[in-house]
Amino acid sequence: MAMKDYSDEFRADAVALYESTPGATYRSIAADLGVNRATLREWVLRDRDRRGVAATAPASAGQTAARPGKTMPSADPDERIRQLEARVAELEASERKLATERDILRKAAKYFGRGDELVMSRFQFVDDHRDTFEVKQLCEVLDLNRSSYYKWLAGRQARAARLREDRLLAARIREVHGESGGAYGSPRVTAELREKGLRVNEKRIARVMRRFSITGIRLRRRVRTTVPDPAASQVPDLFQRDFTATEPGRKYMGDITYLPLAGGEFLYLATVLDCFSRKVVGWSIADHMCTGLVVDALRMAAATRGGLDGSVFHSDHGAQYGSRAFADLCDQLGVTRSMGAVGTSADNAACESFHASLKRETLQGARDYGDASTCRRTVFAWPARYNTRRRHSANGHLSPNEYERRHHAAKLTLAA
Repeated sequence: MAMKDYSDEFRADAVALYESTPGATYRSIAADLGVNRATLREWVLRDRDRRGVAATAPASAGQTAARPGKTMPSADPDERIRQLEARVAELEASERKLATERDILRKAAKYFGRGDELVMSRFQFVDDHRDTFEVKQLCEVLDLNRSSYYKWLAGRQARAARLREDRLLAARIREVHGESGGAYGSPRVTAELREKGLRVNEKRIARVMRRFSITGIRLRRRVRTTVPDPAASQVPDLFQRDFTATEPGRKYMGDITYLPLAGGEFLYLATVLDCFSRKVVGWSIADHMCTGLVVDALRMAAATRGGLDGSVFHSDHGAQYGSRAFADLCDQLGVTRSMGAVGTSADNAACESFHASLKRETLQGARDYGDASTCRRTVFAWPARYNTRRRHSANGHLSPNEYERRHHAAKLTLAA
């Protein structure tokens, strides 16, 4: 049985035996003496330290100096074995790390390729795989800060609550969006929800609409309907791109737009809008662009308003508006004509914008209205809804009728 307490003499002799035996190893000498290998090694190293002798033999002149960052191989066989074992362990650890990182990247490729909204968060990926891999490794591979991940984790309940609220809001938005025929964007949806008593920010409405893919209808390419008449008399531009009015019935504007049918045919729509509220006070649909189209629209406006005497009507330089028949009707109704510059759509922009909205919201992405009867019914119904229900940005998101009603009520209040 090996001794537990060794005398100084025994220790000195053991060290001397190790140092004097060529090719000796700690294991062989320790086995001969009946002591622990580590104990013998400790005695030898202490003795060498006392005598100021280096633990490893110096390199011979023929040996190459160790490269920077590399440990010089030891002349001691036991130390050499220890160094090799440490190096093997280091390489095995590196291999395991690389294999783990490869597995993480493979899983991430599948995870982020699914296409759902969850995969947009790298933090979510870490959370979903934290039971399989270390959080530290996951964050390193995905180039994330661990503190940021834990901060994200702490806000999980708040995010879940916000998502539930967004889904409920999205349901309300879809309801309003559907009622508008799929036409309303975030400003009008916001106004409608506020009218219904829901206090909500427009930026949030826009964010929720983007997230849940609730969008309006995009405008298609226009067809030219303005054909100027070179022989028409000059009419001044009394609007100068000012499409506003302080009172209803003072300033009107009009234009013609095409209505595409199946088979490449068209109907044409002429409208008359009141600049004060953007209300449609007159319109006419026909299969031609003759002067009668715009004459009928202006006659309807006169009937709707109970007369147009003293008002100004603005249009582009289309041949219909420059015709003798239309000029005579304006004189008969007491209307002063105004025209924008030739070839400049901005001089009648408000009316063109109205027609763009009409076609965007009635066609809803379709190429045409189908047959002429369907087209007439669809377009005929839209101005009525536009006047009574559709919110207009120029009116503070009130419908034209409501905007005029509030204006008249305010005047009565002031008069009282």
